[in-house]
Amino acid sequence: MTDKADDIAALLSPTVASMGLELLGIEYLPAPGGATVRLYIDVPQAEADARMVGIEDCEAVSREVSAQLDVEDPITGNYTLEVSSPGIDRPLFGAAQFARFVGESAKVTLKLPQDGRRRLQGAILRVEGDTVVFDVDGAEFAVAAVNIEKARLVPDWVALGLAPAQDKSGRDARPGKQKPGKKQGAAGKPAANKNPTNKPAASGSPDAE
Repeated sequence: MTDKADDIAALLSPTVASMGLELLGIEYLPAPGGATVRLYIDVPQAEADARMVGIEDCEAVSREVSAQLDVEDPITGNYTLEVSSPGIDRPLFGAAQFARFVGESAKVTLKLPQDGRRRLQGAILRVEGDTVVFDVDGAEFAVAAVNIEKARLVPDWVALGLAPAQDKSGRDARPGKQKPGKKQGAAGKPAANKNPTNKPAASGSPDAE
């Protein structure tokens, strides 16, 4: 998160917590016509198996947060407030959230380039203090959490049943989905012609006796 997003998150987090929810993080996106303030909320981790964030939760948080922002007025100029659940490709804010998803893959954008790159994708191996260690192309890549501009989980669509498994050639591995080859006769020979006999065709006029 940016410094502005951090300040807004610190301001609003107690309000969201008082409603039995968790403020995962905030995206603050300034623009010439007005900024967008996007809040991501979720149920507390201890309740994740029992319930999920619904539209009613988002609407309730939006009302409470909007009223608080009007009073506190931490944002100059016009802005649009959005409240969202994390979704399947959930955003990650801070080292603690990365620690919850060790073993899963994430797509990350860095604030400052590291080892010549600003973007990376790989499995989250572990979290060491405020450092997140990824597996990128088979090598460990350690990143300070403060240098992560934004990050999202990369869903395993196959495991979720939303994409077909593939074989080594990249083809759909589901039974009955392989494309059939050309029809051939025995031993791979072309099929025989449709003429049922080996007799030559009759001539146009028989020989005179």
